[in-house]
Amino acid sequence: MTDEKALENFLIDYRRKMHQHPELSTEEYQTTADIRRVLTDHGIPIVETPLKTGVVAKIKGATKGPVIALRADIDALPIVEQSGVPYASEFHGKMHACGHDFHTSVILGAAILLNQQKEKLHGTVLLIFQAAEEIAQGASKVIESGVLNDVEAIFGFHNDPSLPVGTLGTKVGELTAAVDRFEINIKGNGAHGAKPHEGVDPLVVIAQIIQAFQPIISRNLAPDSHAVLSITQVHSGETWNVIPDRAYLEGTVRNFSAENRTKVEHRIRATLEGIALANEIGIELIWHASCPSVTNDQKWTEVSLKASEEAGFATRIIKESAIGEDFAYYQEKIPGSFVMIGSGGPYELHHPKFRVDDRALFPAVKYFEALAFKVLA
Repeated sequence: MTDEKALENFLIDYRRKMHQHPELSTEEYQTTADIRRVLTDHGIPIVETPLKTGVVAKIKGATKGPVIALRADIDALPIVEQSGVPYASEFHGKMHACGHDFHTSVILGAAILLNQQKEKLHGTVLLIFQAAEEIAQGASKVIESGVLNDVEAIFGFHNDPSLPVGTLGTKVGELTAAVDRFEINIKGNGAHGAKPHEGVDPLVVIAQIIQAFQPIISRNLAPDSHAVLSITQVHSGETWNVIPDRAYLEGTVRNFSAENRTKVEHRIRATLEGIALANEIGIELIWHASCPSVTNDQKWTEVSLKASEEAGFATRIIKESAIGEDFAYYQEKIPGSFVMIGSGGPYELHHPKFRVDDRALFPAVKYFEALAFKVLA
């Protein structure tokens, strides 16, 4: 397929079909099979790995040179779609509400174009179609497989509905936040609603925890730290006249520095210990440390911006975002750069009405084509 308009139409159709058939993290079996089929149909060699889902492919240039990697993620979210598009999800409760169908289609398109020009490549391009990004487990699995051992630079992207189509944004240094999740189990002592003094009320403790957590960021970190702490779930009680014996909270912390990440966890632990002691109640904290910050290498970010201009994008230096992205695990091992590509909104990522403007797709393909040639050069 050499006609770029025909390729664009093929990729739009592919994305829409993928959007109709979303698969959650670690369940991307049909998605994996479909990606393998397209790569095979276009003569792009697949690298066999122990990964249960996800695909790695390799395009070798005619001239020996460095190995670089381009990465897309392929999993969907447990969301009931309300986008209203004619190709909406056929699987109730599952949706490509983060645009991973868009990401997959872009890197497939770049792979097809690069493979058609492999005699001009001065090196090797590894294509990573990664599973389980939404649960921040997929990148680690790819690293553990050993397929990246020879890779010298790695590149990825995310669509950004807050940026117009035709716009690419990035920055040197921290681009996304380090993400942590916490769960809190409170073990009180139930009682009749008319006799609260005979029990230990976990609902009162919930209120104390929520209030005590609010100043952890504002009174322990510098104002320019851009950290956030959010309690996102609270569960307790079953009826109107019984004080429950248990309660549960869940939430997340987002940071842009390892020092602040450690400090916030310490303050949360110390706060809970004090509340537990004051109320003579049992409080259990379960801490889930997730991905670190995406941290862009200066050299490769400058190359990315030049490739963006060559591909016709309006480029912006953007502020860091508190979203999480497991591409950060690759960057702990390999220098590289991550960019945000405008997808036209109007709804944000993870919204049930989220959708991508199809006009954003092929320009992104051309960007990664240009980027691969520029990096290898």
